Order: sequence, then C-alpha cells, then structure tokens
Amino acid sequence: MTVAFAAGADEKALRDADEAWSKAAASKDVDQTVSFYADDAVVMPPNADRATTKEAIRKIWKDLLTDAKVSWKASKVEVAKSGDIGFISGTYEVTMNDVVTGKPVNDHGKYLEVWEKNPDGSWKCAADIWNSDIPLTKAASEKK
Repeated sequence: MTVAFAAGADEKALRDADEAWSKAAASKDVDQTVSFYADDAVVMPPNADRATTKEAIRKIWKDLLTDAKVSWKASKVEVAKSGDIGFISGTYEVTMNDVVTGKPVNDHGKYLEVWEKNPDGSWKCAADIWNSDIPLTKAASEKK
C-alpha cells in the first residue's frame, strides 16, 4: 500500500509540475519555463536541431514565446517502479501570427517528456520532444 501511495504522490507531483510549466510558458516567462529542465536536458523541437545546453534551450523558448501563445495538457502520467523517473505525454496548442500574412496560425500536436527525480524530491524534465498533428503541405514536402 505504501508503494502505491508513493507512486500516486509522485504522479500527482509530476502532473502538477507539468501544469505549472505550461502556465509559465503561457505567461511568456522564459526564465521560469526553462527552469523546469534538468541541467543535462535534451530538447527536440520539430523541424529544428536538438538543444543540449541551457543556452540553446533558452533560445528555443525565447524565440517561441516571443511570437506565440503556447499551452499543453498532460493526458498520461506514469512513474517507473524505481520511483526516480517519470513519463508524461499529452497534447499542445500553439497560436502565432503568420510572418507573411500576419493572420493567426494554429498548430496542435503531441508531446513526450521524461522527468528525473532529484535527491531533494523535486522533479526536472530530462528529455522533451513535441511534434505537430498537422500534415506538411504539399509545397513543403516537395522542398525536401
């Protein structure tokens, strides 16, 4: 019973952390958004190189939050039996203005995060990847 309770507490802590992270991004707080990552995190945004330093991760978020409204919501939260690693998957939404037309463009998709539990009991995201559910246009596909 204690193990199940501990796992439930960890799952709640992860879900709460992910929700707080989404709120930080929605408020366009770059520093707070980046603070959820582990020091050795890897971030893999769509159509871009992966980022493996805090500076590179900060640039991704600064660029994204400058021009877009971002939010996400966890749909599945799991903690490994070891209790020191967790996984979150869910959906995201991004709205930004098209650079050519100035009209709002909406994107939505899915994400997967891997979290590590620190010795002090806090959780940090060690790996973060997201990609769109919107298919590439024919023109974009032909450019490859």
